[in-house]
Amino acid sequence: MANINIKLRKAQANKKDEFYTQLNDIENELRHYKEFFKNKTVLCNCDDPRVSNFFHYFSYSFEHLGLKKLITTCYKSQNADLFSRNDSEKAVYLEYTGDKNGDRIPDKSEIGIKELKGDGDFRSKECIELLKQADVVVTNPPFSLFREYVSQLIKYEKKFVIIGHQNAITYKEIFPLIKENKIWLGYGFKGGAGHFINPYYEDYATAGNHKDGMIRVSGVVWFTNIETTKRYEELELYKKYNPIEYSKYDNYDAINVDKTSEIPIDYEGMMGVPITFLDKYNPNQFEIIDGIGRYSILDNERTKKEGKYLSMINGQAKYFRVIIKRK
Repeated sequence: MANINIKLRKAQANKKDEFYTQLNDIENELRHYKEFFKNKTVLCNCDDPRVSNFFHYFSYSFEHLGLKKLITTCYKSQNADLFSRNDSEKAVYLEYTGDKNGDRIPDKSEIGIKELKGDGDFRSKECIELLKQADVVVTNPPFSLFREYVSQLIKYEKKFVIIGHQNAITYKEIFPLIKENKIWLGYGFKGGAGHFINPYYEDYATAGNHKDGMIRVSGVVWFTNIETTKRYEELELYKKYNPIEYSKYDNYDAINVDKTSEIPIDYEGMMGVPITFLDKYNPNQFEIIDGIGRYSILDNERTKKEGKYLSMINGQAKYFRVIIKRK
């Protein structure tokens, strides 16, 4: 596990972000949002439709979902490592407005292919104009550009269902959005891991985590700002608090809880829980107060100056903790 995470970070640093999502993973997540998609314009702005299962899913499900329009942008071959790999000399975008000949298949004659002036980067002016047309964005954005990508979606007030690594929860740009209930986790991948096709997998995948061109990446999640029934499911708790089992942090006034299932049912103070808690987070049941590692993610400068390791217990550091309190 540690080995693949290290190599994943290395891949991020090198911008080797070409993780092609499996169709069944897309279907398993998006079936929960079926009613939301009705009469919506969907944008997949990090996808080459020739290899993208996002384009496949939405084009073949266009009538079933009752979509208004599907738009996908294709990054040109130059610097293609930022997006899905393709052989395009020109960056293009595709528009699909549904079946015209009655065969329920998105034929080439029904898909409008238009050239972009630039390279298809989601941050470019012309791609932002396409973003403005969209009601909802669904894609697997580049891991290395996740902060910028989410920031853009928030800026233009777009609904979205996107894939990211759960470590993004600890980013100073992402955590406040989670705290403020502007973004949350979707239904997730089976077993907490996704299997992706990656052109560079041979560079950093080991025998135990790739097969037939697929790479297994632990800790990938779906991020969304679309309401779901899962978001308001009550987390059932059974353990009771005792000070021996639940230690306090050396430099932060909260108890440590190592597993979400072990959150004490009768404790009213602040608690530090692992980031996996957010998969069970119900905003009606708990309030997110802060996030701590070495320092506070929300009060980084002050706590950094104080120099105290906040997630330390008896001199031993805990991995990043989400500080919560019962409502």
